[in-house]
Amino acid sequence: MTDDLAMTKTRAKSRESPAESPNSMGSTDRGMYASPPCSQTGYTKREFIMMAPEEKLKHFDNRAQARDHNREFDACIQDLVRCVALTRLVYGDGHLKLAQAHARLAKAYLQFKGWAPQAQEHSALARELLPFCSSVSPRRGEKLQALMCLLDIHLTQGGASLLTANLEEAESSFLEAEQVLEQLHLQGAINQEEKMKTELEISSALSRVYRRQSRHKEALSQCEKSLQRLEDCGKPEKTCSVYRDMAAIEQGKGHLDRAIEHLSKAHAIAVSHSSGELEEAQISHSLALMLSAAATEPHHNESAGHYFEQSLSVYKSSAGPQDPAFLAAQDDFCHFLLLNGQQERCVEIQRASLAPKRSAFGDLSAEVSDTLQLIGSVDMSEGRMKQAHRTMTKCLEIQSLLYGPQHKKTKATQKAVDMLARAPEVAERQRQGTRKTKNLTLSALPSSGNDGNSMSDS
Repeated sequence: MTDDLAMTKTRAKSRESPAESPNSMGSTDRGMYASPPCSQTGYTKREFIMMAPEEKLKHFDNRAQARDHNREFDACIQDLVRCVALTRLVYGDGHLKLAQAHARLAKAYLQFKGWAPQAQEHSALARELLPFCSSVSPRRGEKLQALMCLLDIHLTQGGASLLTANLEEAESSFLEAEQVLEQLHLQGAINQEEKMKTELEISSALSRVYRRQSRHKEALSQCEKSLQRLEDCGKPEKTCSVYRDMAAIEQGKGHLDRAIEHLSKAHAIAVSHSSGELEEAQISHSLALMLSAAATEPHHNESAGHYFEQSLSVYKSSAGPQDPAFLAAQDDFCHFLLLNGQQERCVEIQRASLAPKRSAFGDLSAEVSDTLQLIGSVDMSEGRMKQAHRTMTKCLEIQSLLYGPQHKKTKATQKAVDMLARAPEVAERQRQGTRKTKNLTLSALPSSGNDGNSMSDS
């Protein structure tokens, strides 16, 4: 047993890397053991130095909980890093509390920052410690705490594996979490409400795993489980996200009618339960895209236009006209208008969107160049050659800087500009411009005999 403890300590020390940023994996965190500024602790420097490690641990543990509640996520993670160091100091390397501290930090990295490598690192450290913790503790309470810690580890590892596209590992972790959850429930360590909440988390995650593996039937089965559980616990407003997932799965299978049916249910729930303006806008946008893609009947086009208008209205009121989501939905609406022969309205909207796009993305951005290209293309198709040439030239300047002259986009725009330059009205304007420039140059030249250097005879 002593050898097991020594091996665990060696592994823990060699793999310890509670990084504060994605680029610091594998490096020693020097700030982990450093005392924080006194203004952060509420104690004087002397009081904090003299404080026992147990008291410091309690202080940072409580403050981490408060910062989690207040959504101060970066500060919360800093306190959890300190908790890991202090827990090792107070309890030693082979204690359950150290495994719990690593598991808690791993969960925070995943949930607060989406940093999968850090989450995997700390959950792996916690997982290594658990077998030893369980073997040395005969008490039932600690056995159950170890199981609870194991559940958190599996959920964190599953989520991190999903983020890094390790789908087999993600599936394995979530299925193991399901088994541990059942054990905890059978032993009375978790109530029905907590069990239901965790089951929903697992089924939702497994649905995403199966969807990305193109296992559509299994993905839909997990969604059905989620719907049933939400109905059982009387939370129909939560089914909105499940119906959205089902719509995405059916769309992936090419079943647009079923996808529209699921998304329509999600939209009705979002509107009736006021689940959030942004969610309503997102669903309206998705529904508009699906209906326009499945526009085999006249009413589909009409409905698509309605949902586009609705999504834009809600996005504009809740996020503002410069929000990327609003601008993306607006671009989709303009493509819809083009397909339905409403070129003038499309160009009008696109021209008006140039200023907010320049503000949101910058003058030299793909969004601005794409907008100019669309406007120029419509002008060209409508016979407005001078306007088209002017707009496409601006587009070409941006694309040349963004992508370089040899990029396929730049080459295609260059070809369009060259073709437009041969149009009679454009060629005439360029000749007039050349003559005007030449005349201005000549008029600026000094006349002979009065060049400013000759001396007067008078």
